[in-house]
Amino acid sequence: MAKTTEWPVRLILVEEDGTTRARVELDTGNQELTGHGRARCSPGDQDVPVIGDELAAGRAMKDLAGQLIRLADHDLAGVGAAPPGHERRTVYGWTNEPA
Repeated sequence: MAKTTEWPVRLILVEEDGTTRARVELDTGNQELTGHGRARCSPGDQDVPVIGDELAAGRAMKDLAGQLIRLADHDLAGVGAAPPGHERRTVYGWTNEPA
C-alpha cells in the first residue's frame, strides 16, 4: 500500500551588500533541520541578484541534504544496518589538499 508523507520546507533569502545568505528549514515531524548557504558577488562582476539567490539557495539545500544523509546513516546504524562506506566526494573550488 502506498504512503504519502509531506515535509514542509521553508527557504529564506537575505541579500545585503553584494552577499546573499540562504537558510532552508525542514520539519520532518520527528526532526527539525536547518541548512545554510551563502553567495557573494565578485567586485568586478555584474550584480545579478537572482544568480546570488540561486547559488545561496542551492548551497543551503546541499547543506541540508548532507544533514539528512548523515541522519539516515545514524538511524541505519541504530537498527543494526551498517551505513554505506564513505566514498570520495568530488570537491568543487579551491581546497587545502595538496595536488
